Amino acid sequence: MEKLVEEKKKGLMHGCDTHEERMEVVSTIVRLGVVLWSGFIISLNYVDIPMIKKSSNAADITFLASIFAGGISTFGLTTSNGKNGNSKGPVKCSECQKAIK
Repeated sequence: MEKLVEEKKKGLMHGCDTHEERMEVVSTIVRLGVVLWSGFIISLNYVDIPMIKKSSNAADITFLASIFAGGISTFGLTTSNGKNGNSKGPVKCSECQKAIK
């Protein structure tokens, strides 16, 4: 019986000892959920579903894109369109090999 109780304690919050650690885990799960949700809705904007017709006017996804960008920035990631003025263009394989060595 005691083994069963110990096995039930294992889970997502098992390693969290304090309330702050638990809230950190919950916060990460919520942020990840928001990123996945907004990414899914943005992706649906570009996918044609056979049984569902799209309206003639395109949906504005600016708000969802800003939520997505804000969500991924909380994980330390950024979105980039590659039009940065400091960009040297695509990196060639030989340049990668030099950078690795």
